[in-house]
Amino acid sequence: MKYLGRKAVVTGGTHGMGRAVVDKLVDGGAAVVLTGRTIEKAEGVKAHAIASDAANLNDVAKLKIEVAQRLQGIDLLFINVGFSTLTPFDATTEADYDRTFDVNTKGAFFTAQHLAPLIKPGGSIVFTTSVAVNLGSPGLSVYAGAKAAVRAFSRGLAAELAPADIRVNVVSPGFIDTPSMGVTGVPQEVLQQFKEQGDRVTPLKRHGTMNEVADAVLFLAFDATFTTGSELAVDGGLGQGLSA
Repeated sequence: MKYLGRKAVVTGGTHGMGRAVVDKLVDGGAAVVLTGRTIEKAEGVKAHAIASDAANLNDVAKLKIEVAQRLQGIDLLFINVGFSTLTPFDATTEADYDRTFDVNTKGAFFTAQHLAPLIKPGGSIVFTTSVAVNLGSPGLSVYAGAKAAVRAFSRGLAAELAPADIRVNVVSPGFIDTPSMGVTGVPQEVLQQFKEQGDRVTPLKRHGTMNEVADAVLFLAFDATFTTGSELAVDGGLGQGLSA
């Protein structure tokens, strides 16, 4: 089994891309702790699920304690939890802004800070960002800013953790076929338009799959052993300057 003996933590692992990573790890023999704001969707997966809000630093501190007790050292920390809405610039509230940065940026940073001491030499951190960082996407300005911050500090963490032989990389998905398409509180008709737009503007003319993102994450985690501070785009060419 490919991941037998490996230990991993996946935040935002109850559904979507995070769940795809969890499933591949578990199927490969890894021991996994996953988190979600609620854990009902994790029923049936052979991993330990913890209800945890990435924006709540008390929850992050409790996560470290539970991971240390259950797994001791870990080989992978996949920080995937995210929050976004399709909210126009002139309709964005302070609450929208704060929640977006609290989850995507503050939560990601402090999860890394708290759990990095548990990562074994040769282990890695992988963050999820977004193709939105490189695009001008209506309704996603705040989200793009929050994820751009994650990309920026991932480079700094890569430098700081290199002496401990811990690699830090980023996976940057484009339009991926998940139930929510990565956005919260969107009417079904708007979500359908969003999906159709993705197919039009992506050079490969389709959405990516959750498994394609999971394969990229696990490549960065375990196979790309001389790669740190890098970003791997899984976006069908959307953010790479290709003509659609």
